[in-house]
Amino acid sequence: MHRLLCLHVFLCCLSMALSFCPSQCTCVFHGRVEGTGTRSVLCNDQDMSDIPVNVPVDTVKLRVEKTAVRRIPTEAFYYLVELRYLWITYNSITTVDTGSFYNLKVLHELRLDGNMISVFPWESLKEMPRLKTLDLHNNRLTSVAPEAIPYLVNITYLDLSSNKLTTLPSDLMDIWPPFNGVPISSNASQKVVLGLQDNPWFCDCKISKLIEISKMADTPVILMDLFLTCATPDNLAGVLFQRAELENCVKPSVMISATKITSHLGSNVLLRCDASGSPTPALYWTKSDGSPVNNTVQESPGEGINWSIMSLHGIEHKDAGNYSCKAKNVAGTAIATIYLTVAGTMSTTAPPVRPSVGNGPTSQGTAITPPTDISKSPLTSPTALPGSLTTPSAAQKPPKPISGNNSQKSSLKETKTQQGGSGKKLAADEKSKKTDNSKGLKDLEIVEQTADSAVLLWTAGGLLNDAPLTVVYSPYGEDDSKRTMETKAGSGKVLLDGLSPGMRYSVCLVAKGSTTGKDPCIDFYTEDGGQNILFFIVSSVACVLILPLIALLIYKILALYCKGSNTSLDTNELEKESYVKFETISMKQRTLNSHPTELWARRPTNESERLLLCSRSSIDSQMTYKSDSSRSEYLC
Repeated sequence: MHRLLCLHVFLCCLSMALSFCPSQCTCVFHGRVEGTGTRSVLCNDQDMSDIPVNVPVDTVKLRVEKTAVRRIPTEAFYYLVELRYLWITYNSITTVDTGSFYNLKVLHELRLDGNMISVFPWESLKEMPRLKTLDLHNNRLTSVAPEAIPYLVNITYLDLSSNKLTTLPSDLMDIWPPFNGVPISSNASQKVVLGLQDNPWFCDCKISKLIEISKMADTPVILMDLFLTCATPDNLAGVLFQRAELENCVKPSVMISATKITSHLGSNVLLRCDASGSPTPALYWTKSDGSPVNNTVQESPGEGINWSIMSLHGIEHKDAGNYSCKAKNVAGTAIATIYLTVAGTMSTTAPPVRPSVGNGPTSQGTAITPPTDISKSPLTSPTALPGSLTTPSAAQKPPKPISGNNSQKSSLKETKTQQGGSGKKLAADEKSKKTDNSKGLKDLEIVEQTADSAVLLWTAGGLLNDAPLTVVYSPYGEDDSKRTMETKAGSGKVLLDGLSPGMRYSVCLVAKGSTTGKDPCIDFYTEDGGQNILFFIVSSVACVLILPLIALLIYKILALYCKGSNTSLDTNELEKESYVKFETISMKQRTLNSHPTELWARRPTNESERLLLCSRSSIDSQMTYKSDSSRSEYLC
């Protein structure tokens, strides 16, 4: 009886604790029978400044609205393990701690709209694995951290409207179709609602995927407002996303020369892929299981172009499979796959052991003789294939003879002596094979490129001058349009015609009957014919404008020269036109019978000029009559 009484008291206390409601909140229990319904709590007292801590533990829905709460502290709801709906809306919240939502494992809906949050702890979303709805509209958010992307994968309702967002992480849209690689038809029932309106968007390549979604008619991603507009840059201000055309924004494209490659066991393989796009895409190599490949080299020869080479050394059967080259920039992603097949088997059988032969005593040691025909071994030199470069590794070298003591060497020597001419022939064959392998073409060079032709030069090396050669050339990466030409190794050059202007070509020299596994190749570019036409037009216009000016200048120079030659005029003409003719008058000698009016006499012109030059009188001098014998004064 005592135990039953204690149990009854405990249950009463527990029910009182469960039903206890904070003084500034209203608690509502939804259900017909106690213990089978759900409890919701509403706190909307304007004087409330802190998140309530005494909320019933069985609360399923908690609403804190229109209060003076300014901060959500760490572990503010850790004891509300059954909480599914958390609305903290239209308060004055500016700070949200990283651990504010700790232990909310079953939370489905989080609404924080109508606050003043400028920085949201996106990593706190990992504490809410079942979260489907996240409402952050009407806040002061300026960015979405890239670290938030993994935690937003399961979100089906995301409202970021009426904030201060100018851009989004370029990878954010990759978690939703069609950019996640999942066909749109398989996601017909799974819709994602995005609220992104009323933000000052900067329209560039970073949000090109969002702009692309806004232009799609049928997509699982639904925008609350279809009429999103650009705020910046100036040339796109006020332009709708559906009509925005972005500059310098091109999705990457990947090019490989072959999709299937076969290489021999133990060889070295080089795989290459080229990519283009704007901005310049980055390249990544991955294996068939998705693991990255580290032994790669990457280089960008120019803006918008990038290439990468992946190397595999001493390949084994486990290295066979798909190798994917992924090109990625902010505008999108492109993938190309190369399938590698490993041919051949590794021989583990030891070569036959030949006992030593001699007159004297022999030891227990043996000598291992290498195989006579290396070409019959499965470890042959691989053949170069398009898109890859294979070279034999050290594991393919034939084993060297392993000798014992001096007596064993003597026995081996005697055995070779007994073989006679067959042994010499074998040595000659090996030497001849080495000589053939050492022959090859080298010093390939392209000269005299034009818009439609080029000249290929080479050095014959060890090949005979009359050895036949096949010249194989085609546009780079287009193996289907290969063209061939027959020539001799001693010619040293060949003309490649019929080319297209402004294109990249690959040309290889193949020696018939050569045992070399790698044929020499070289790439080159033809000239752009359009540039020549433009140069011709500019030159013609310049000639039309400059030639008349040159003719006018020559005319002016000749006119000045002719004018200078006519300056030596006749002296009489100069006297008439350029100078004043002077005359001198003087007093006559007075006589008794002279006429009184003829007191002056004129002198000849020559004498007048002489007197003018030697005159001692100034313009102010006056003529004075002294006597008949007095000296005359001259007036100019």
